[in-house]
Amino acid sequence: MLVSIITVSYNDKEGLERTIKSVQDQTCSNFELIVIDGGSNDGSKAVLEENSAYFSFWVSEPDRGIYHAMNKGIKKAKGEYLFFLNSGDDFVNSTALENIMQYLTGEDIVYFNINKVNGNVINVKKVPSQLSFSYLYHDLPPHQSTFIKRKLFEDYGYYDDTLKIVADWKFLIIALLKHNATYKAVDKIFTNFYLGGISSNPESMARMNAERKLVLDQEFPILMNDLKYKYKLERIVRNLRKSKKIQWMVRLGLIDKF
Repeated sequence: MLVSIITVSYNDKEGLERTIKSVQDQTCSNFELIVIDGGSNDGSKAVLEENSAYFSFWVSEPDRGIYHAMNKGIKKAKGEYLFFLNSGDDFVNSTALENIMQYLTGEDIVYFNINKVNGNVINVKKVPSQLSFSYLYHDLPPHQSTFIKRKLFEDYGYYDDTLKIVADWKFLIIALLKHNATYKAVDKIFTNFYLGGISSNPESMARMNAERKLVLDQEFPILMNDLKYKYKLERIVRNLRKSKKIQWMVRLGLIDKF
C-alpha cells in the first residue's frame, strides 16, 4: 500500500530541511513525498532542487495560502492514504512510518497522538478513541498525525481554500458527521508538531472561532440551534455555582451540590 506524504512550505528553509531529512530517514519505502512550496525566497527552492530525487513531485510557485497548496498536493497524490507533514514538523524516529503501517487497515480516517514541542518543553496531545460533536466543535485530530483516504477528497471535494485556518477541520467534520466516514484512533505517538504556525498563534484564535462559527452555521444550522441553547444553560449553571446564596444553601443541606 502506497502512502502519500504531502509537505507544504513557505519561507521556512530550516524547517523544510528538517522535515525532508525526517522523511528520508524513514526505514520503510512504500511512500511518496510531494512538496508544495509557495514561491519562497529564503533559499528553500535550492533545498528542493538539491533533494528533488526524493520527491515524486515538487513545485515552488505562488499560491493562495496553505489550503490551496495542500489541494495542489492532493491532486498530485497517488497513495491510498494521504498524510500532511508540513514544513518544520517531523517523525518521532526513523521507524515511525514503518511502525504505523499495520494500523492502516481500511478505515477512512486513522489518527495518532503527537508531541507538541514548544522550545525545550514537550507535551503529548492525546487523541480521543471516540469522536463526538462536542469534541469536534472545539478541536480535531491534528493533521500532523492523521491519515485520510484519498478517495474521501475525490468523493467530497478538496479543502475550502477560502478559509485561512480551519479548512482541514471543516473537511473532517463534514466527512465524519455528514457522510459517516469511518475512523480509528491509535494511542501511539507518531510525529512532532512545533508550535509557532498560524493555527497555534494566540492572535489567530479570534479568526479561528469566527471561521468555525461560519462553517457550523452554514453546514449544521439546526444542530447549532440546539447547541446554542445547551451552552446557554451551561452558562446559567456555572453562574449559579458561583452564587454565594447557592453555596450557602448547599452547605446547609437545603439543596444538593450540582
